[in-house]
Amino acid sequence: MLYHPDKHRDPELKSQAERLFNLVHQAYEVLSDPQTRAIYDIYGQRGLEMEGWEVVERRRTPAEIREEYERLQREREERRLQQRTNPKGTISVGVDATDLFDRYDEEYEDVSGSGFPQIEINKMHISQSIEAPLTATDTAILSGSLSTQNGNGGGSINFALRRVTSAKGWGELEFGAGDLQGPLFGLKLFRNLTPRCFVTTNCALQFSSRGIRPGLTTVLARNLDKNTVGYLQWRWGIQSAMNTSIVRDTKTSHFTVALQLGIPHSFALISYQHKFQDDDQTRVKGSLKAGFFGTVVEYGAERKISRHSVLGAVVSIGVPQGVSLKVKLNRASQTYFFPIHLTDQLLPSAVFYATVGPLVVYFAMHRLIIKPYLRAQKEKELEKQRESAASDILQKQQEAEAAVRLMQESVRRIIEAEESKMGLIIVNAWYGKFVNDKSKKNEKVKVIDVTVPLQCLVKDSKLILTEASKAGLPGFYDPCVGEEKNLKVLYQFRGVLHQVMVLDSEALRIPKQSHRIDTDG
Repeated sequence: MLYHPDKHRDPELKSQAERLFNLVHQAYEVLSDPQTRAIYDIYGQRGLEMEGWEVVERRRTPAEIREEYERLQREREERRLQQRTNPKGTISVGVDATDLFDRYDEEYEDVSGSGFPQIEINKMHISQSIEAPLTATDTAILSGSLSTQNGNGGGSINFALRRVTSAKGWGELEFGAGDLQGPLFGLKLFRNLTPRCFVTTNCALQFSSRGIRPGLTTVLARNLDKNTVGYLQWRWGIQSAMNTSIVRDTKTSHFTVALQLGIPHSFALISYQHKFQDDDQTRVKGSLKAGFFGTVVEYGAERKISRHSVLGAVVSIGVPQGVSLKVKLNRASQTYFFPIHLTDQLLPSAVFYATVGPLVVYFAMHRLIIKPYLRAQKEKELEKQRESAASDILQKQQEAEAAVRLMQESVRRIIEAEESKMGLIIVNAWYGKFVNDKSKKNEKVKVIDVTVPLQCLVKDSKLILTEASKAGLPGFYDPCVGEEKNLKVLYQFRGVLHQVMVLDSEALRIPKQSHRIDTDG
């Protein structure tokens, strides 16, 4: 009724009303049709833009519409199969830094330049794999690796073909070859026995100069409860062993206990990881592993340093292994691993520097490099977002300003009616980004005056806004795309001033006694 062209005689207001009335009409067409309304309720505007709805049978329930949407999504994913390779890679660089703590006696230091500790890279490993979807059920996997240690090394290449046979299982056939080992033939099978139990079997034949070496690994797993899984593993062939483990993974913790009996390694393991519920997804972890080879204690932490990167460090203390620091960086699907061997002995100084050193380096890098970089990236993304949405923002601003002009007469009548009964009068209202004393110096206020639009929404001395962004309300627009926004309202009710500020997506109901401004004194 507010935007109806016949209610405005001024030619300019009439043209603005026609444009806004057409938008309302489009919304009405969507919401008045049970099918399109169900699509919009479930998927929003993007659901209406999905191709293929024109051939969908009418009179479907929301559940059927959801199934149809998911089917259309699957078809689109299948068309994109050829563009997917899902690359994964690992780079491991082993560093020998024992000269920092385990120095030779001075009588052996006759080589020039031996006064400085010698830090060496003694081993490296690089592996990479890509996937090539052939059909909706078949996938080809190509992987390769290169390794070197103390000047000796080699590589291998593997090809696997995986087929999903049903919703309960899949099979994978693998062929491999390398310069250290002969050809390899493998078969891996996965099968869900029950909804809570599955089994994996891996058979392999390794050909070498010593003959054929067969191997078989079978894993049986069962969900003990919602967050706990039990595993039984039997490995026959090279390094035969029996292993049982229980893994409990919750929102705040990850706990593992395992026991293995085998040749040559038998051990018991217990580990715990605590997950902090912060934006950086911080985790601290510790483990104890004891067996025939000795005892190892590990502790460390990992933290998200950017959208796609996670940095972690673990200190390993063992007998007879000594002290090591393991640094790992996960960047998207790539992993960079740096095991640094500090000493073969249990030296308190090595443990101290391995623990404190990474913390000092991390906090220094976070403050001087990572934080400024992330801030610059965020500003850059916001600027790109503003540039890409500049025309749309300008259009929304023009529509909001036109809506405010069209509201003037209605608002005048609402104010007269509210004043006559000492009802709800919106004195001032602002929407956007506010700056307070704790804000940064270069931040600017980005707010718009929404007094008229809010007064227009007052009915029977009440104003009710739901839990949704206020940018979509008549007469509103987004003055700062991508930034946190608030709505601040100064209103009068029964002749008394009230004030309230809420987040953009927070519900608002006025008047309220708690909003009253205390004017005593």
